[in-house]
Amino acid sequence: MPLEADDQARVDEAIRESGANPSDDRVLVRNTPESQKLGPGTVMCTILNRTIGSGIFVTPAIVLRSTSSVGVSLLFWSFGAVIGMSALLIWLELGLSIPKFELPNRDENDTVQGEGVSLQCVPRNGGEKNYLEYIYRFPKMRATTCIFGWIYIILGNLSGNAVAFGIYICQAADIEGHDSLVRGLAVVCLTAACLLHASWRKGGIIVNNLLAIMKVLVLVAIIIIGFAASAGASFGHGPVHGETVDPKTQGKTSNFSTHSSFAFASNDPASYAESLLYIIFTYSGYEQPFYVLSEVYRPKKTFAMSTIAGQGLACCLFVLVNVAYLCAVSVDQRFNGELDMATVFFRQVFGNQIAPRVMSGIIALSIFGNIVVMTFTASRVKQEISKEGVIPFSLFFASSSTTPWARLRRRFWPSQSKEQDEESPSAALFLHWIFSMVMIGATSPTAPETAYTVLVSLYSYSVVTLLGFFVSGGLLYLRLFSSERHEWISKSGFKPWGGATAAMIYTATCLFLVAARFIPPSSRSPFAFGNTGVQWYIIPTVGMASFILGIMYYLGFEYVYPPLFKDGKVLIVDREAVIVREHGEYVQALEVVDASWERKSGPGSNDTEMQKVTVAD
Repeated sequence: MPLEADDQARVDEAIRESGANPSDDRVLVRNTPESQKLGPGTVMCTILNRTIGSGIFVTPAIVLRSTSSVGVSLLFWSFGAVIGMSALLIWLELGLSIPKFELPNRDENDTVQGEGVSLQCVPRNGGEKNYLEYIYRFPKMRATTCIFGWIYIILGNLSGNAVAFGIYICQAADIEGHDSLVRGLAVVCLTAACLLHASWRKGGIIVNNLLAIMKVLVLVAIIIIGFAASAGASFGHGPVHGETVDPKTQGKTSNFSTHSSFAFASNDPASYAESLLYIIFTYSGYEQPFYVLSEVYRPKKTFAMSTIAGQGLACCLFVLVNVAYLCAVSVDQRFNGELDMATVFFRQVFGNQIAPRVMSGIIALSIFGNIVVMTFTASRVKQEISKEGVIPFSLFFASSSTTPWARLRRRFWPSQSKEQDEESPSAALFLHWIFSMVMIGATSPTAPETAYTVLVSLYSYSVVTLLGFFVSGGLLYLRLFSSERHEWISKSGFKPWGGATAAMIYTATCLFLVAARFIPPSSRSPFAFGNTGVQWYIIPTVGMASFILGIMYYLGFEYVYPPLFKDGKVLIVDREAVIVREHGEYVQALEVVDASWERKSGPGSNDTEMQKVTVAD
């Protein structure tokens, strides 16, 4: 559906003005046109492709080893589903409510109601960046942006999963003892994902959707095979049944026996906390569509339904897959730390070495899909951070460029290129690639398995748990204690079931995990130094240090950098958004970002940030 004439005229005028007055201090970023936006199916696939990665294949064995209990393990996975859905409800309430702009009021027929204006949400890319900036507002300061930017630019990538990709490719090819090859494959995997999105935006989306569908089918197949095995079906190796030791008779009994499910449960709180952290990482993925929210088709109408459906499907599949594993795998095999649960499952069911190698290849492909979607979404977050001017070469990284595929299409098939050329944040993709390589390089002295543990744990602790605590805790503050609490609840763009219940659950969980990670595990724990090669205090210390270093980065950027390198000038950022109507919803058509260092306007002036909005009507 084309824009209305006056909306299109304002968009064209903004593009002409930007082209007529080129400047190194200005960049124009056009939003995705309606024909290229993400539909409900793609939004679901974005969640599924990110959620179904290495975690559901690897983590079940880790959780079993650490809890020593089938019952506790299944309870943790069920609780993880509740946490994942709670987190999604938090993100929906924030994502469909902020940022807010003063816009004309419209009635149900999309006609202007007099001359009245009100604060209304216009979806924007960035996810937690927008929410944290809104909740933790510091006038004339960019503290929140600097802290979040520091953490996310450095740690907001799946370099750990890329290492796992290399490990599983080598397992599928039956190659052992080649650490350099594993890291080389990790580099290839990350580079391929960045090049795909930089070269062909639509192609990256197609790959994302196909891989998401493939992963769902793989999990469904595991569920069917596991349940069939439990019913006595044979897959060429005779019947198999998941068994454990009966504490009363010391004989064999079913994994699901009420006498044995909780009989040998661990009493190590550190292992429980670490297990829960791994499970939350496995369920994370709900946040991915929020990073590209301005590129979603009719977000106020379809977004909540599609995200809930995607996350709900992932939760159901994960719980059923864990049950299916235990239908065929005897729990005494869980203590082999070199094997993930999917490998044990396929070896137990099919009784040969080919099936586990095939499964390793499937897991590697699943991990690649994980990286494809994270590369697509995280680059948009880093582009939004760059628009705030808080990193070197900020406007370069804030820019978008026409993809090579669009250029080729316009050159060789001009009749099919009547719409706006597709663009991608190529510079932000390059920034994402740089720090992915830094993380792989930083862990190169360790074994690949250790590197995977460190990188995944660090991402889980810092990005998922620590930032998640501030987001959910901030929403609790908005709902219960802030001066705008009544207005927030009444005018929220999404009203979650149970009110503040989801925020309470997720805040309490994140707070527990942030604190419990400082409890040392027992010597028998799978997370002890002897099993992981990583001291227990490394991950929480580095995670908290990343937050502290973010504060130091802000202080240096605010008070040290200007007098030393900018002659005492202050940074002025003007983000001029052109907002239009699409299908009765306000959306951002483009944004002109000006960032320049200027003299202070007065003795009491300080660093300021201006945000101007041009509105249709």
